[in-house]
Amino acid sequence: MPTPDARERILGTATRLFDRHGVHAVGLQRIIDECGCGKNLLYMCFASKDDLVVAYLRRCATRWDALLDGAKAAADIPERQLVELVRAAGVRATEPGSRGCALRATLAEFPERRHPAHRVAVEYLVRARAQLRDLAAETSAADPERLAARVLLIIDGLYANGPIFGDDAAKAAVAFAQDVVEAETSAEPAKGR
Repeated sequence: MPTPDARERILGTATRLFDRHGVHAVGLQRIIDECGCGKNLLYMCFASKDDLVVAYLRRCATRWDALLDGAKAAADIPERQLVELVRAAGVRATEPGSRGCALRATLAEFPERRHPAHRVAVEYLVRARAQLRDLAAETSAADPERLAARVLLIIDGLYANGPIFGDDAAKAAVAFAQDVVEAETSAEPAKGR
């Protein structure tokens, strides 16, 4: 019988390996070997690799929630919270060994829309966009939807470029976010937008 922490140990090992190498590059046998669990134990905790990948993605989504909560705690007004969120994403994206956003990377590995990993990644990315939209709605932006979309594009670019260009990408993303938030919250809406 599995110990109470067996599922967590397996998921922790899979998370470390998936984050470092990608989901497709890591087989179940490698997880079994590195975790030190047997095949039967792994299958008692996760019925398939797809189930393990879905659990991994759900864990990754909690990282976004932590970034968002941290940004809200670090700044006093929503405009600064949006910039702080980009700053926090920059720290995450430039950590040694980072491959960017695990949800986005896994989504690219599973393009089939019906695959559970694809569905879960999309679900969480849509939720993240809604959270950004909600935060942008607390600002003085004339178009909170547009502000949220622009901040999300900055974060997407940061996750793509941060692992390559490091602190330069993070600094550029923060400066860009400051410019975008300032422009969106202080300008009159232009005709035709």
